[in-house]
Amino acid sequence: MSHHLLLIIHLLSATIWVGGHLLLVFGHLPQALKEKNQNIILNYEKKYEPVGMTSLILLVTTGILMAYQYGVSIEYWFHFSTPIEKVVSTKLLLLLLTVVFALSAQFRVLPKLKNSPDKLPEMTFHILSVTLIGVLMLIFGSFVRFGGF
Repeated sequence: MSHHLLLIIHLLSATIWVGGHLLLVFGHLPQALKEKNQNIILNYEKKYEPVGMTSLILLVTTGILMAYQYGVSIEYWFHFSTPIEKVVSTKLLLLLLTVVFALSAQFRVLPKLKNSPDKLPEMTFHILSVTLIGVLMLIFGSFVRFGGF
């Protein structure tokens, strides 16, 4: 697959992933906190999850394929030797951190949040963290255009 097509898919997927989280943070989270109504977040999550997870899978897939095209195959991950390796490795670390937050939310926070708004502050921390990580990944990805950092 051509690099340009991979980049387009990657950017569209990033738009959905990061945009969906920004919409949650700025559009739904304030209302949920104000009303102490966890269902606002749970309803958004139910609608967004199929599209969000699909975009995340596409992000990971296209990101890895593009990393290989830049000569950063798996044996060079986390070496931080070249500027492009630094970008790829940093984004992979942030991806792993996202997975940790997702697993924590899925198995610890969400089951309790469904029954009570008491977990809203902890869920807010998870939401803000994943959103910030997504924005950082987007910014770090833009450095590839300049040869890395």
